[in-house]
Amino acid sequence: PIRGLRASPRARSAMPSWVIDRYGRNDVLRFTRDMVFPTIHFPNEVIIKVHAASLNPIDLSMRSGYGATALNMKRDPLKLRSADTEFPLTLGRDVSGVVMECGLSVSYFKPGDEVWAAVPPWKQGTLSEFVVASGNEVSFKPKCLSHTEAASLPYVGLTAWSAVNQVGGLNQSNCSGKRVLILGASGGVGTFAVQLVKAWGAHVTAVCSHDASPLMKKLGADDVIDYKSGNLEEQLKTLPLFDFILDNVGGSTEKWALDLLKKWSGATYVTLVTPFLINMDKLGVADGMLQTGVTVGSKTVKHLFKGVHYRWAFFMPSGPSLDEIAELVDSGKIQPVIDQVFSFSEVPKAFLKLEGGHARGKTVIDVINKK
Repeated sequence: PIRGLRASPRARSAMPSWVIDRYGRNDVLRFTRDMVFPTIHFPNEVIIKVHAASLNPIDLSMRSGYGATALNMKRDPLKLRSADTEFPLTLGRDVSGVVMECGLSVSYFKPGDEVWAAVPPWKQGTLSEFVVASGNEVSFKPKCLSHTEAASLPYVGLTAWSAVNQVGGLNQSNCSGKRVLILGASGGVGTFAVQLVKAWGAHVTAVCSHDASPLMKKLGADDVIDYKSGNLEEQLKTLPLFDFILDNVGGSTEKWALDLLKKWSGATYVTLVTPFLINMDKLGVADGMLQTGVTVGSKTVKHLFKGVHYRWAFFMPSGPSLDEIAELVDSGKIQPVIDQVFSFSEVPKAFLKLEGGHARGKTVIDVINKK
């Protein structure tokens, strides 16, 4: 039985990985062949051989140290280890690959299964030959997708799912005919959200730049608004009011976007741009959480008096939600949107691509291809 609680004796003790040893810009990325091989510590964990991974804006943020206070608290809540225990840190949240080994209590998966997952930010990431994940974070990969295609979806899919379904309350049975506005629609979360609410029967208005308009139409958006072609607020005010708004942009949009919602009808604004991690970085854990609670509480009450719901949403790892997403993918209702694929040796180049912005979909890393 001990075998199930550690890496297989056949496995090597080290593996290739892209890591950072400190926070900073792109030059902190370092390739090593000596990253410690992941070990099964809990009986519900699995080790996955990574075939493909992808980058998300959170990887850029984490490379720079954003959220380190909160993430380190999650990594070591009892402060049992010394400082800087997160290094060497492997970035990358998405994985599509093959199960290599299962903990003792894992019955849903077996070695050889093709799976996908989004590994939460407080765990070692997927820009590695192998990664360990909890069984409840993992799901069977959609059969219709290659590993490269599948790796583009889990993190953005679960973030959009959290915002639209778990926080926003929309689902297949109540979404039909609802008017949905998606701000920042051409990024990873936006392209997924457009397809998700369209699959559930919503009328979708997508806000993006002009050159992303054909993509939005292809994904099913009913109306596409170019935010560069004039005052966005004025353009949107000419349209009928909305039942739901997903804000991937933040900033000044929050000041006027809630006025676009139908009043006293259960209409909801959900933003993915929150000060939660920034507050903890600036103020420390206790004061940061207090400040965050006061902020979201006061905004929620203020908008409730105006007849609309105000919510924050975050990425939440979930194998069961990925199961539902896989069904939508296999039925053809959601397709991956990939901007560019890089080989494993080109990870720094992939980060620079993501940093440049204006991506149309996801930046994917083919980990099996180590050229």
